[in-house]
Amino acid sequence: MNQEPQLVDVLDAHRLDEAKLLAWLQDAMPGIGDTLTLKQFQGGQSNPTYLLDTDSGRYVLRKKPPGKVLPSAHMVEREYKVMRALSEHTRVPVPRTRVLCEDSGVIGTPFYVMDFMPGRVISHPALRELDKAERRPVHEAAMDTLATLHAVDVNAVGLGDFGRPSGYVSRQLARWTKQYQASRTDDLPAMDKLMAWLPDHLPRHDECAIAHGDYRLGNLMLAQDRPDVVAILDWELSTLGHPIADLAYFCLPYHLPSDLVGMRGVVGEDLIELGIPDEQAAIERYCRQSGRAGIEDWHVFLAFSLFRLAAILQGVYARALQGNASNADALDVGRRAHILADAGWRIAQRGEQGVAS
Repeated sequence: MNQEPQLVDVLDAHRLDEAKLLAWLQDAMPGIGDTLTLKQFQGGQSNPTYLLDTDSGRYVLRKKPPGKVLPSAHMVEREYKVMRALSEHTRVPVPRTRVLCEDSGVIGTPFYVMDFMPGRVISHPALRELDKAERRPVHEAAMDTLATLHAVDVNAVGLGDFGRPSGYVSRQLARWTKQYQASRTDDLPAMDKLMAWLPDHLPRHDECAIAHGDYRLGNLMLAQDRPDVVAILDWELSTLGHPIADLAYFCLPYHLPSDLVGMRGVVGEDLIELGIPDEQAAIERYCRQSGRAGIEDWHVFLAFSLFRLAAILQGVYARALQGNASNADALDVGRRAHILADAGWRIAQRGEQGVAS
């Protein structure tokens, strides 16, 4: 089975002026050559991402989507900043960035270019595309890589101004409440309940680290010949934040159904038969690698992560209705927001003792 990222012809909504792009690249990246061929990556729901084939090699371009976007969303400039800092100053695996263009006059929106990296991207946590012997090592490598990211000294790598050092969950809650309200199309009762419950149940202890914001297997590139993470992808939602929010987001599949296409859940799967760790084992691995004795308020982080993802998918759905979503299946994906919201509200109601379901 092909485990490389899926490529398609550029979607009509995301076509750009290739001649103008090539002219800009020839000036910004001397030696790139005189030919340029574009394909579009599928799988993401946000910033359109393209494979550039040039005389000097293959590169990846990420840009903001066309049309009207929500305030503070799709900040490719921030993606570029964090990846550049990490690639230059740490061992966190990220692609090498090349150039950033903040001039919307070139292709219609700001964009950046980074090196193309060969590897495997497998979105579903069951990892059926891999041999059983590789599945647990991949999950463990994901936890080890996350712990490495969270151990980075943000000031030492020049990212002390990448976000506020405190109050991450409350700020994110306010942001995604606002984003959800701005993209709301239908009534989702569970979202209303979470918006009322979460502000009264914020985590008791704050922490600051580089938070990826979308840390999941589908945003990790694996080596072609071993179960190692060679690159963390898609930094659009990254900021300074609480590291446990990343861990909770990675663990959401343990609370989502496996029988719905696109949900990437493992509830109902035989994890032992699959050869993947359960939620407790994943948490213990992360704690061991990050030097933690345990985690407080786990149910709050899970409920928050489900609320946030539901708000994101609602935005995907709203963009799809407008015709400028970056993935062909965005209409279907966006309709799943209510499933996430319902799962978040169930966890919130159960409290600390009831999340291991």
